[in-house]
Amino acid sequence: MSIKNIEAEELREMAGKEGLILQDCGGPLQDWLEGINNMLTEAGILQNGSRFTDIYVFEHEGLTNLLFPFENAKLDVGKLAMWRLQTFGNFSGKWLTDYVDNRLGGFIDESRFATDKPDCPLIGADGNVFNLIGIASRTLKKHGLGDQAKEMTSRVFACGSYSEALNIIGEYVNITDAEHVREFRPSVVKKIKETKVEEPTDKPKQHKPQEKGR
Repeated sequence: MSIKNIEAEELREMAGKEGLILQDCGGPLQDWLEGINNMLTEAGILQNGSRFTDIYVFEHEGLTNLLFPFENAKLDVGKLAMWRLQTFGNFSGKWLTDYVDNRLGGFIDESRFATDKPDCPLIGADGNVFNLIGIASRTLKKHGLGDQAKEMTSRVFACGSYSEALNIIGEYVNITDAEHVREFRPSVVKKIKETKVEEPTDKPKQHKPQEKGR
């Protein structure tokens, strides 16, 4: 049996999966794993000798929480639902899907990021997080992705660390060096191409004779 540490944000990548999250799990985590396995076995929820063998631990909102994935466990889900309600006062049990939707802003739709993300010149820019959000937001809006700009901004303001903020921004834009992307002004080459230059002529210029003063 193993207990793997993950970031709370990683739960948003578990779309299509389900599990039981127990909140505020203090003390030795191995005791929690063995204790919950025994309780659910005695309650007839874990069946045919099945046990939770690999679970996850994560911190969120100042609490240590455990995720028991359903993938490899044989469960009576109906009995588990009743058990969760009956023991909510002790364990604050939540389904994975409910927890992610209500606490973390929902699952990440990875298909949304399958297309090319717009390049955004953040490398070398002022590292203040508000400045980075502003640049990334303008980049998204420039490419017609206003909804993603709003979503990205909300997620960044709700996150708990600078590194997490950078990871979120990186989900929406391709972070590049300012030398490779000229976002707000055309390149010198483009300016030259767009400048009209009169073609030289071999014909001498004809000067209009000046009228003599009267």
